[in-house]
Amino acid sequence: MSLKGVGSSFAALFSALCSMGVAIAEPLPVEKIREAVDANLADAVSLYREFLTLPNDAQYPDDIERLLTWIENAFSERGFETRRVATDGNPFLFAGRHIADDKKTLLIYLQADGQPVDPAAWDQASPFLAVLKEQDSAGNWSEIPWERIELGVNSDWRIFARSAADSKGPMTQFLMAIQLLEASGFVPDYNLKVIIDTEEEMGSPNLADAIRANSNLFAADLLLIFDGPPHASNKPTVSFGARGIATVTLTTYGPIVAQHSGHYGNFVPNPAFHLARILGSMKSADGLVQIAGFYDGIELSDETLKILANVPDDEAAILASMGVAEADKVGATLQEALQYPSLNIRGLSAGWVGEASRTIIPPTATAEIDIRLVVESDPERLIGLLRSHVAEQGYLVLDRAPILAERNEHPRIVSFTYNISYKAFRSDFDAAAGLMARAGMQHLYGEEPILIRSMGGSIPIAPIIDALGVPAATVPTVNIDNNQHSPNENLRLGNFIEGIAILMSVLSQSVETEKGD
Repeated sequence: MSLKGVGSSFAALFSALCSMGVAIAEPLPVEKIREAVDANLADAVSLYREFLTLPNDAQYPDDIERLLTWIENAFSERGFETRRVATDGNPFLFAGRHIADDKKTLLIYLQADGQPVDPAAWDQASPFLAVLKEQDSAGNWSEIPWERIELGVNSDWRIFARSAADSKGPMTQFLMAIQLLEASGFVPDYNLKVIIDTEEEMGSPNLADAIRANSNLFAADLLLIFDGPPHASNKPTVSFGARGIATVTLTTYGPIVAQHSGHYGNFVPNPAFHLARILGSMKSADGLVQIAGFYDGIELSDETLKILANVPDDEAAILASMGVAEADKVGATLQEALQYPSLNIRGLSAGWVGEASRTIIPPTATAEIDIRLVVESDPERLIGLLRSHVAEQGYLVLDRAPILAERNEHPRIVSFTYNISYKAFRSDFDAAAGLMARAGMQHLYGEEPILIRSMGGSIPIAPIIDALGVPAATVPTVNIDNNQHSPNENLRLGNFIEGIAILMSVLSQSVETEKGD
């Protein structure tokens, strides 16, 4: 259908139905959902390909400006009023459809920005010119013409482009779900608001302030997040929480400039060994954090353990696929492990390696650490525990690089800087957001989806929940092996198609759903 005039037709349709006393928000029948998605696949792929051409690294405001203009048009054509929300960084976008003052309001979180790209690392002409590929029996991917889709769809074909899965795929699925629900004559029983984040890959540094400053604009009764992959089994999934994230940079110091290891080895201390001793003291061989109090406050009740046990993880297969023989011992299972804060070394640097290696004592050694946060642990407290632990190893801990006088006086120095991006969140399975998401999955598939208490990854939802006081749930729609944040990011065609159906089913539910309905 043409998108011209969708906004006015939507308002007219709603007014007409209300004046006739017609009941609204009956879930769209599954067969109509499937028919609509199948009939409009070509339009969905065309919209997706156009969206994927837009660079979206948040570090480049001109690219974000063009991206926002495209998104504004896409939402306006589907009956939304849009408004930019100014921040100290990139503007965010608000989109809304107002039904009636006495109706509840559903808020949707979507992400628009993407990770930086290294075009040379991609197996295609450009990360922003999407290509369709199929895999041969040896596991190799080869490009195929887009026209192949018109002759028949193979669900295992994949679309390769930056942000294909994270997160232009989910946004395209949402836009198409709204369009197809409209074309099917569905009218919701709720007002709809959308917040579109343009800085998620930077840690959403301005999200909390933007929400607090515009709390009336974003006020809602429940929040759904359309982002990320389902359970590794690729079965329908609803998630109710995610860990937050904080980062720490540790740097140890040796000579002011690199020194010849023959001239000064055994005499001038190597900062890499200092760093190795510090890092080695943080975890046991079984992967348990050895910092006193790090896991305090986390208690898993019998009921919670039962919920976690219901998630059908094939842990042996997961480890085998990664070439790992044994899991860390933080939890008895993968799901239990995700309920605790994690301490991860995400990068190390000291001197040179490989063909560039040289026989020197490096001047510095640096470790980049990330801490995945859970609801029960205060991030400032965890950062304080980590800092104290480093000091207890005999190091002067500074929040900056040392000056020469400090280097000459103290034999062991560490600079310690950190950033808390956002906290964790977790909502109840039977809160309004969870019930709506679960009802949509049950309607489409005839059974309860896999329920994930908390994802291991991080999304910036806690600031929204803190500011608005709403329950939240995540509806994931992309394949788990999508290479997000990496070269050759992709979205499986079957997941792209199914995601539209999932969002149609979820969005066609009533926000008045009650437990047991």
